[in-house]
Amino acid sequence: MNRVLIAFLSVVVCIITTYSCKQANDSAFHGTVTITSDESLQPMVEQLCQGYVGTHADTKFNVNYLPEHLAIAKVLEDSSRLAFVTRELTTSEQNVFKTRGIRYSPQFIAIDGLALLTSRANEDSLITLKEVEGIFKGQIKNWSQLEGSQQTKDIVLVFDNANSSNLNFVMNKFGLTDLKGLQIFSAGSNKKVIDYVRQNPNALGFIGVNWISDGEVPLTAELSKGLRVLAVSDKEKPTRQDYYQPFQQNLRFGNYPLARKVYIISREMHAGLGSGLLNYIMRDVGSLIIEKCGLWPAKPFNREVILKKEI
Repeated sequence: MNRVLIAFLSVVVCIITTYSCKQANDSAFHGTVTITSDESLQPMVEQLCQGYVGTHADTKFNVNYLPEHLAIAKVLEDSSRLAFVTRELTTSEQNVFKTRGIRYSPQFIAIDGLALLTSRANEDSLITLKEVEGIFKGQIKNWSQLEGSQQTKDIVLVFDNANSSNLNFVMNKFGLTDLKGLQIFSAGSNKKVIDYVRQNPNALGFIGVNWISDGEVPLTAELSKGLRVLAVSDKEKPTRQDYYQPFQQNLRFGNYPLARKVYIISREMHAGLGSGLLNYIMRDVGSLIIEKCGLWPAKPFNREVILKKEI
């Protein structure tokens, strides 16, 4: 009987050891993992990963930038360790985690803004939330219907792709179920949205604000040329002071009407590289990188100023 018990315990130990070894392929300080991100967040995610790898040289992130629903799908099917997205999981998506014994714990990391762009040739720089809603509901089709606009052409709405978080955010914001009758152009990426809007005065583009808000990156500064970032008001009869652009302090204080939260959805069940990156983001260095990208971190860096009184 004792021999049987010993043999059984040996098998159990082997199974546990094998499982543990399998899980130990990466840690917070070494290894390679695949992660996904909504393409609208690419500038921020690139800088966060570069900062982490710069601190921990034995780590590597293979990042796939995808439409948001695909970024999430990769996590659900275990093709990605975690995803940077702008929404929480639906009930059906959460059930996938539940059936596989994975604890669903979305981590809120930042406040982002959906920026509305026009060409510099379009002199109007103000728009109300009611007007944006009217455009998407087909009530406003021409630039001439917007107060203060000098354009007389039909409005062309420009997004990165048909399944982007940018478009889904707008549809959810205004309770839309379809976009029939609207002139919508899918440019293919946030960068291509910028290029299209710059060259087409009748275009109204929608991108993640981190694509144009980090002035320390030459590409970002170059992308911002030739564009207007519209200021938006959620009041029906606003004064000029009621309009806000999607820049950092307006995101911080909740002034910008088209702000949204950024989350990390992780399936990691051990103290691995994904957890290391998440901890990095939620601490001082990560929050400073998020600020540098023009978003507002969920956990801002605490800047303490100590004043010494000289005697």
